[in-house]
Amino acid sequence: MAVIVIVIIVVLMLALWLASTYNNLVSMRNLVKNGWAQIDVQLKQRADLIPNLVETVKGYASHESSVLEEVTRARSHALAAAQTQASPEQRAAAENELSRAILNLNAVSENYPQLQANQNFLDLQNQLKQIEQKIAYARQMYNDVVLKYNNSIQMFPSNIVAGMFHFIEAQFFSVAGQDREVPKVSFAAPGAPASQSTEGPFTKFMPDGQSGPEPFNAGDNQRSVQ
Repeated sequence: MAVIVIVIIVVLMLALWLASTYNNLVSMRNLVKNGWAQIDVQLKQRADLIPNLVETVKGYASHESSVLEEVTRARSHALAAAQTQASPEQRAAAENELSRAILNLNAVSENYPQLQANQNFLDLQNQLKQIEQKIAYARQMYNDVVLKYNNSIQMFPSNIVAGMFHFIEAQFFSVAGQDREVPKVSFAAPGAPASQSTEGPFTKFMPDGQSGPEPFNAGDNQRSVQ
């Protein structure tokens, strides 16, 4: 009789552990999905800002057609990646293309003092700067949650439950090294040289203007959360 009681207790403890571990994994997976949704919102806000920015620049630098077309084309690629629910790795590639195009547009705008003094242009640049900071912060939060989630489904004993219920690794939202070494959005006075920074559009956002560590790189075999 005592043996039966012990067996029942052990089975109940295992069942409770299984349920607790499963619920914890589900909770973290939902946090990953929510984190990605926050990034998606900010990226779409940035894309919505681009047409007004392009039109404003066009009013003063209409002959810079190649740069303007580059921005428009990159925006289309970014929107296409969003609409097709591309993986974080694929989405990052499209968004990095748009970031480079925006920064090229900003560099060109510095050659036009009247544009630099235009209030609408300054307002758009300020909005863009704020969105870039929100993207960087959302990316940091997302990658932190992904790291915790991936550790949970890889480490013993929670990996047993993860395997039983087919939890899969999530992809980090990364940016290539060459895309980080670009000038930031400039708010210099007309005619003043633009400041340079090695902080790219998706570099980790840290307090007091400090740069975070190197971004996480999604592995070739990593898959997005289902």
